[in-house]
Amino acid sequence: MTTGRSSFARNGGRFGRAGCAKRSRFDQQFDDEFGSSAVASTSRFVDILDQLDSKVEALRKEAFVLRDKKDFLAMSVDLLKNNEYLTGLNENERDEINCYVQRISNRLGTVELNVCTVRDPAQEDSLHLVNSLIDMIISNSDSVVSRQKCQQFLNACSTTDTSVYSEIDPATIYTDKKFESALLGCTLDDQKTIKKRLQALLVYLTQQTIVH
Repeated sequence: MTTGRSSFARNGGRFGRAGCAKRSRFDQQFDDEFGSSAVASTSRFVDILDQLDSKVEALRKEAFVLRDKKDFLAMSVDLLKNNEYLTGLNENERDEINCYVQRISNRLGTVELNVCTVRDPAQEDSLHLVNSLIDMIISNSDSVVSRQKCQQFLNACSTTDTSVYSEIDPATIYTDKKFESALLGCTLDDQKTIKKRLQALLVYLTQQTIVH
C-alpha cells in the first residue's frame, strides 16, 4: 500500500484530468462549456460554480416558459371540450370531435414538465382553491359571464392592473374577494403563473364573446 497521494488525487480529482490518457465525451463537453476542466485554484473552482448556478437558473426559466405553454394548451383543450358549438352537432359528429380532443389531451399528457415550487400546507390549499375557481370559469358555458369573472380574477392579481380591454367600463369591474384572498396565500411564483394563465384565458374568452 502506498503512503503517498492516491491516483485520484494525483490526477487532480474529478476536474483535473491532465494525467489521464482517455477522456470521456462528457469531459470534452465540459471543457467546451466551461473551459479547461483542470482546476488550478479556488477562484477557478468558484468561477465554474458561478457559471453552473447561472445556467441552472436559466434552465429553470426555460422550464417555466415551457410549463406555461403546456398549461395554455391544456386550458385550450378544456375550453374546447365545453364549447357550446358542440351542442349543435349530431351525436356522431360530437363523438368524433370528442375523440379527437381526447387524443390531443392524451398526447399532451405524455409531456411532463415539473419545476418544483416549495410550498407549505397553507400555500398548497390556497393554490388548490385558486385552481378550482379558475376551473369553474372554464367549465361555465356562458362566455360573457366567464369573461366578467375572469376579469375580476385578473384584477385581483395586482392592485395596479387596469382593464385589458378598453371597451369594458372599469366601474363595472370588481375584484373577486374570495379569489384575491386565496391568491394572496399562494407563493410569488404561483401568483405569477396564475396571472399569466388568466391573461391567456381572458384573451380566449373575449374572442368567444366577440364571435357570439
